[in-house]
Amino acid sequence: MIYHNVCPRNCYDTCGILSHVQNGRLVKVEGDPHHGYTQGKLCAKGYAYTEYVYSPQRLRYPLRQVPRGSGNWQRISWEEALQVIADKIIELHRRYGSSLACAYNKFSGNLGILHYATEGMFRGFGSHTKLHGNSCLAAGSDAFIYNHGQLKIKDPEDMAEAKKIVLWGVNPARTAINQWKFINQARDKGAKLLVIDPLYTDAAVQSDVYLQIRPGTDGLLAMAVLTILLEEGQLNSEYIQKHISGWEAFQSYLQEKVTLEKASQVTGIPLEGIHELADYYKQKPCATWAGFGLQRYSNGGQTMRCIDALVALSGNSLKGGGLYYNNTLGIFKENIINFPRPKSQEPIIERGIDINRFAQEALALSDPPLKFLWIASRNPLSQDQDRQDWRKLLQELELVVTVDLFMNETAAESDIVLPAASLFEEYDLNLSYWHQWIAINQKAILPFYEAKSDLEIARSLTKVLNHLHPNFSSFPDQLTALDWIARELTPEILERLGISDWQELLKGPRKLRMTDVNGYEQIFPTGTGKFQLYSFQAKENQLPALARFLEQREAKNPLYPLRLLTPQSLLRIHSQYRNVSWLNQNQQAEVVEMNPGDAKQRNLGEGENVSVFNEWGMCQRKLRLNRRVPQGVVVIAQSGRDSINQLLARQSADMGTLYSSSRGAAYYDAWAEVGKSMN
Repeated sequence: MIYHNVCPRNCYDTCGILSHVQNGRLVKVEGDPHHGYTQGKLCAKGYAYTEYVYSPQRLRYPLRQVPRGSGNWQRISWEEALQVIADKIIELHRRYGSSLACAYNKFSGNLGILHYATEGMFRGFGSHTKLHGNSCLAAGSDAFIYNHGQLKIKDPEDMAEAKKIVLWGVNPARTAINQWKFINQARDKGAKLLVIDPLYTDAAVQSDVYLQIRPGTDGLLAMAVLTILLEEGQLNSEYIQKHISGWEAFQSYLQEKVTLEKASQVTGIPLEGIHELADYYKQKPCATWAGFGLQRYSNGGQTMRCIDALVALSGNSLKGGGLYYNNTLGIFKENIINFPRPKSQEPIIERGIDINRFAQEALALSDPPLKFLWIASRNPLSQDQDRQDWRKLLQELELVVTVDLFMNETAAESDIVLPAASLFEEYDLNLSYWHQWIAINQKAILPFYEAKSDLEIARSLTKVLNHLHPNFSSFPDQLTALDWIARELTPEILERLGISDWQELLKGPRKLRMTDVNGYEQIFPTGTGKFQLYSFQAKENQLPALARFLEQREAKNPLYPLRLLTPQSLLRIHSQYRNVSWLNQNQQAEVVEMNPGDAKQRNLGEGENVSVFNEWGMCQRKLRLNRRVPQGVVVIAQSGRDSINQLLARQSADMGTLYSSSRGAAYYDAWAEVGKSMN
């Protein structure tokens, strides 16, 4: 039998998969050739799913640890696990008069719509404490809102029509391999590719022009290019008058504050490189893809406003061009979160905790304090900043429940661990934050031993809660996965998918027809009705009103002079996939890369075991010398077993509150030192 599946990871591609099942066992996966974006291609992680699903390290049964952190694990039944959890939830409700002492911490380990069952389950409790914010793309999304009034959705397949392509702080050769098809289609027709990045990435290797920029100075580079275009009369005055607000102040800024010589000095880009980039924007349409890493600095949102201004003012907001960033469609009602509650129940209070400061804020809660934590689709001890605060929080909680496929760092510090189903063991509904293809993920095999999906766990726990305390939860536990999927696929969405019945989607993915000409129309739902170079909303939020370069934070402590950059790993996503032997033979995630000059100053050599450390923590790596890494920078890919997040603490970007209620994380404003191994 062959089933249709979708990779649900936090990745641009959201690949279509054909799963081959024999005698109830997954024996082969391949790309779905009928998926119009991924077109039958998977990355190495996708092809490794057959090992991932049957890994001997997968969790098979519910486990209980007594005491927490002791390693003294006991296998328990689902009935016992749910009873313990339900008893604690009900007891806390009686103690404090609500479920505000109960919280969840869940994010992007699985982006399927039905995985919002965890949030829906907590909503069923009534008032509770929830995670809010976005650690991935919040600051850059705010930049779009300040400039455009909303996110601008682009069809990435249109990139094939570009004459010039600028990959700015993005490495699709590692993070979005299927976009290369459309980039190469444009290049086959004569388009040229320019890459801007502090690191000589796999994408840079394949470019026509590579500009190695100093980290966090991208906004100034965009302003320098605009200065050239202004001086050469390349900006369309008619377009500016009709569609741009704040031009006079912005023009004065360019003429009075931006010089090419200073821009070259600050960014590290030679003058000829700045002029070459300007030439790209003269040849329309020029497509610009701004990566998420650009906004992971203290000035990240302002940087994105500057790049966005360059694209708009250069006249490249047309098909094949434009700025590609966050294409989250937001078309589904997400009924599994927003189901109607009985009118007799009290209004819900949802007490929010910032995802980027979760442990710190959770520790400060009172009236009531936080006592119960449910963790799913995340591994905070491997991913979050402020690991010291997380350790303290885990010590103070009365019950910690983690749902996962594997025993990771966070699960190991929990009281109860529940085995999660893989994507092949559940139905789901998937869409991308990049392309417009939508698909149903079919249940291809039975769950691995006693694993359950987030939805089945929510349904089961709701039944136990309501048995112990009638009407405690309003979560609709009678609805199945297919019931929820059918409710999301409304007549309007079906019409845009070109189908008449939602079950037609079981036959394969469909592309959603856009309603706004793929974001190329000049409509701006802002206070002025125009693209805002000057944003009163930004000013009201204590941010620079003008789109301009904002200098970033530099190293605060001279003891830690090396900027730490932590890009995505090629063969993992954070801590996911590190249990797959196929993907971990070269131990790429366990090295630190450094310029030979910096290593020589520290008397360090190739292959040496070293400690990377700062005031917040320390991790161990093997040293790899790389002359293409800029001096003053060290590079460690995310996902190592001795997690790099030990060195990250309390680093926030400048924007993010409009998109996600909290500022983004400035992961790249981290500083460290490297020395001989201390172990």
